[in-house]
Amino acid sequence: MANDRTTLTSLEREKASVFHSWSAQATINPLMVKSAGGVYVTDEDDNTYLDFSSQLVNTNIGHQHPDVVRAIQEQAATLCTIAPQHGYVSRYRAAELILDRSFEGAAKVFFTNGGTEAVEHAVRMARLHTGRQKVLSAYRSYHGATATSINLTGDPRRWPSDTGSAGVVHFFGPFLYRSVFSATTPEQECQRALESLENIIRFEGPTGIAAIILETIPGTAGIMVPPEGYLRGVREICDRYGIVYIADEVMCGFGRSGSWFAFQQHDVRPDLVAFAKGVNSGYVPLGGVILNEELSASFNDRVYPGGLTYSGHPLACAAAVATIETMEREGMIEHARRIGDEVLRPGLEALAEKHAIIGELRGVGVFFALDLVSDRASREPLAPYGASSPAMNEIIATARAEGLLIFTNFNRIHVVPPCNITDHEAREGLARLDRVLSVADRYYVGK
Repeated sequence: MANDRTTLTSLEREKASVFHSWSAQATINPLMVKSAGGVYVTDEDDNTYLDFSSQLVNTNIGHQHPDVVRAIQEQAATLCTIAPQHGYVSRYRAAELILDRSFEGAAKVFFTNGGTEAVEHAVRMARLHTGRQKVLSAYRSYHGATATSINLTGDPRRWPSDTGSAGVVHFFGPFLYRSVFSATTPEQECQRALESLENIIRFEGPTGIAAIILETIPGTAGIMVPPEGYLRGVREICDRYGIVYIADEVMCGFGRSGSWFAFQQHDVRPDLVAFAKGVNSGYVPLGGVILNEELSASFNDRVYPGGLTYSGHPLACAAAVATIETMEREGMIEHARRIGDEVLRPGLEALAEKHAIIGELRGVGVFFALDLVSDRASREPLAPYGASSPAMNEIIATARAEGLLIFTNFNRIHVVPPCNITDHEAREGLARLDRVLSVADRYYVGK
């Protein structure tokens, strides 16, 4: 069998041996990547692509940053792995750096292998701390793919795995462009969303609700920046009923929104924060939970019933230390905020003026979404909720032909380049996106 494989192409061997996530295996067509550097990815045929997706919105400092690569190499030369019950410098240094950039009252960090496990453990901590079981999460959300996190997820990927018995209650968060509250202003949307949430809590029974988990800025679900006052309102509701507030910052954290954490832009302090992705730009798998003092103290004298063989893996933590220090040294947080304000937003606004297929532009920092429609008046999405469409398939194919890697979901294009993309690279990406949208314009049927 091994000899037979040598006659196959690299793509054929990939498809024959690897089971791909979120895919129908017979129809996948993965890009076969040879190398990457900065904001560019090179395939096995030496074609180069500008990465406007940051892969899965996680390579916040771009590909192969030499300082982070060097830190991983140096850690590997000293200590590749060790059981998590032991202590070591790279783990406590990563925890210190994360705590110092999070929120007042942040006490400790529990490390996981990624975002879905971070969510799993944050929910477990909240349930144990409160002695309650129910957890509320938004319909327009993605929290992961393991047992609890997939049930918390609001989007259709939950449906095949939804047991209906996971103790999860979903609610609608604010989204004015497609408001379920018949709101016409951001203030109305905020007020009505909070009233709806509190009503759900009253009818579900507040004494049975352990936590509310919210992506500070929903990522895969559409990059809907919450209206002014909404997250403060959620915090007040949680305080009123003794509910733990979990901020899911897996995608929007570590510079993506133009600050270390997105919740910092909304003047709120969560009780628990789930993080991953940008903490070390995905160079080695890492996630975690930030616990406030009260939640942390809850386990001072009782055993926390959870752990992982690779919790705080040395290579992953060394990468996190180097990533955070590099982002600080190179001013990437400020750069992400500036390039969002001065390059991406104006450039995307110009595209929206030119292409009627863009129904709405949303975002902040290096975290934007284009809501594509076939008719601006009706806001009919270019692909149905939970599915793709010929139009979106053509957009993806055209983008690849243009040498542009994009992140798409349903009827949206997410413009999410690395935090350190240059002005020139960002403008080049926008120019390529302009050509992609020109091909897609023929799907617009409105006036």
